[in-house]
Amino acid sequence: MGLVGLSILAFVNVNIFQTETRLTQGQVIFLQLAPVDPRSLIQGDYMQLNYALNNELSILSDLPEKGQLVLKLDEQKVAAFSRVYQGGALAPDEILLNYRRLEYGQVQIGPDSFFFQEGLADDYAEARYAALRVADNGQSLLVGLRNETLSPLGSSEGQ
Repeated sequence: MGLVGLSILAFVNVNIFQTETRLTQGQVIFLQLAPVDPRSLIQGDYMQLNYALNNELSILSDLPEKGQLVLKLDEQKVAAFSRVYQGGALAPDEILLNYRRLEYGQVQIGPDSFFFQEGLADDYAEARYAALRVADNGQSLLVGLRNETLSPLGSSEGQ
């Protein structure tokens, strides 16, 4: 029993370390948000997210079940879909982002909800972009929401 518990604790600590590393060393990019059903936009203490990129990807019938996307970044680090990664070097203005295809053709490229402190819904109502910190291997973490001028919303963005 002691060895199993120690193994679980080690696994959890490694995952925490990897997440902390991504938070401090990953590159921040911005993904444009697409409108969602207004009735489910803000429900209590979280906001439902829909990325504009998901709409582009959902029409690609030959998209593998999971893989990596190549995103092209503009001068403000706003990301746009370039292609599905097939290997090889990336241009300086490109970054990898992991994805997986879900049921009914939906594609998951990041978290689909953003949680915030109760009572702060108005602070996030102007969200137009999600700020993600992305590691070199394509793993990402949602670190905050931005308005149309890419200014941070709320007070808890981890940058």
